[in-house]
Amino acid sequence: MIKKGWDEFEIGAMLRTFDGSINDIAGTSQDDRSYSENSSYTASVADWRLIKPVFNKDYCIDCQFCWIYCPDVSIISRDKKMIGVDMDHCKGCGICVEVCPTNPKSLLMFPEQAEEEAEIASWPAKDEEK
Repeated sequence: MIKKGWDEFEIGAMLRTFDGSINDIAGTSQDDRSYSENSSYTASVADWRLIKPVFNKDYCIDCQFCWIYCPDVSIISRDKKMIGVDMDHCKGCGICVEVCPTNPKSLLMFPEQAEEEAEIASWPAKDEEK
């Protein structure tokens, strides 16, 4: 099967994430899942992104909310520990930032061209409780 670009699908086309039947998807690691050729896990969608999440591990509590809610399986987690964001598959929707419960958040959105180390160095301070 030849991979199609995002602008080659018909309007309203249904893109399935997985090939074949799905059993125990929550219990199957990302690497062992049967992703379809047209899923955002298999095809890079990085060029769609205008803003990107930057992960600051110093504030992460490994709650896994970002992993659970990410619509594109772009959060990389191993042994229930958040280790980063797969930038080949992240579209920059910001859901991971919205669901992050830490103060300050361990994920924040920045322009695509932002330097990760510079943004982490200027991370916001903890908000005082009101």
